[in-house]
Amino acid sequence: MKVIKDTKSSSSSRPTFRPSCTLRTISQKPASVQTQSAVKESQDLAITSNAFPQKTSPFLSTQTFSRLHVDTTISPRVAALKPSKTMAIADKATALVQAGVPVIRLAAGEPDFDTPGPIVEAAVEALRQGFTRYTPNAGTLEIRQAICHKLKEENGLSYTPDEILVSNGAKQSVMQAVVAVCSPGDEVIVPAPFWVSYPEIARLADATPVIVQTSITDNFILKPESLSAVLNEKSRVLILCSPSNPTGAVYPRKTLEAIAAIVAKHPRLLVISDEIYEHIIYSPARHISFASLPGMWERTFTINGFSKAFAMTGWRLGYLAAPKHFVVACNRIQSQSTSGASSISQKAGVAALGLGYAGGEAVATMVKAFLERRDFLVQRLQALDGVKLSVPEGAFYLFPDFSAYYGTEVEGFGKIHDAETLCRFFLERAKVALVPGDAFGNGCCVRISYAASMEELTTAIESIESVMPLLKPATALSK
Repeated sequence: MKVIKDTKSSSSSRPTFRPSCTLRTISQKPASVQTQSAVKESQDLAITSNAFPQKTSPFLSTQTFSRLHVDTTISPRVAALKPSKTMAIADKATALVQAGVPVIRLAAGEPDFDTPGPIVEAAVEALRQGFTRYTPNAGTLEIRQAICHKLKEENGLSYTPDEILVSNGAKQSVMQAVVAVCSPGDEVIVPAPFWVSYPEIARLADATPVIVQTSITDNFILKPESLSAVLNEKSRVLILCSPSNPTGAVYPRKTLEAIAAIVAKHPRLLVISDEIYEHIIYSPARHISFASLPGMWERTFTINGFSKAFAMTGWRLGYLAAPKHFVVACNRIQSQSTSGASSISQKAGVAALGLGYAGGEAVATMVKAFLERRDFLVQRLQALDGVKLSVPEGAFYLFPDFSAYYGTEVEGFGKIHDAETLCRFFLERAKVALVPGDAFGNGCCVRISYAASMEELTTAIESIESVMPLLKPATALSK
């Protein structure tokens, strides 16, 4: 077990702003082409460079004074945030495609299916009926009742509409839950591999992310004893994601029960259960909502949404379910930030929940396709020398370990140091975009999204196979 604590302090003092001006900072043009007044202005600025003038110089234009004396520092907590490598790879791949390079993009976590027809029709009808105004901040009563029904029937969870908060996506729900309950110095426990945003959300809340590593030999499932080892009086939130992004791991009931028993011993510890992939799951695995376990309802924020199972990523619709006092706090945050979710998306969400148990036939069709793709890629990846793989039981990702190839020197490319350089190698030589695993807290692996057609996946894996001979596993390098 490896535990990493982020010790960055978000309360660090803001650096003192001391402007330092030279003639070059005023104009990029040579002095010979400046007007006489501009030259005098530059000279005046050079003289006053070490202090703010008490009043504007007669030679200092208002625009120039404003530009040079604005404090441009940003909040330390924002400065500490890491950019998303998922989006960086996706953007680079998109740029190559726009330049005419035939790149196969397996980086983004977005279903390649269209939103089911009945959902789209419900949205169109809402538009025709003029349902285009603000809704209550927490969401319409209609959709909150539909969510309560879904949680009761599918997850065994009893909630009332005032214990539901509809938001602009599951990510916003996670953010609001963390911000609502964390204080500076609190710790947020995040099993790795993790979704890229969890640690950053903790930092934005002035909390400290505590990363607990899991192993591919354990199918990337958090061991209860590993959790117990890091808990203390500062532990405030444990984030669980099942099925998992990026590994596709599904927590079995026995493991969740063991985790719940540990959580119960820590009065301050709450759980955020991210269940956004719950319907994309492969038999015999079963989804268990953490809040359904004995004693956990009072401690749990159940997070879900419509983006993955219903192929509604662009609709931006998610929700959280929790005890009323937590929902009230999250609702307050939402009221002062985004306000309520789109009225049209909420009507679409009601239609999605009306498709039937677990999304009905429309979702079952998508899941069947995902399973076929998973099995195809698993077979091909397992045949690659040196590659280790935990077979996912849910979601639409593979997280293979390519670390056996780190250290390879590729002619015309350079050395493969880590997952990031390996992904650059695959992008350059195989024209396939993947995401380095260090973005998810595990630098041994890369994430492959199989939310793409079988034709694209076939081309992608054949391209990867074609460049693998350029790499040599560590065992071969040592000979």
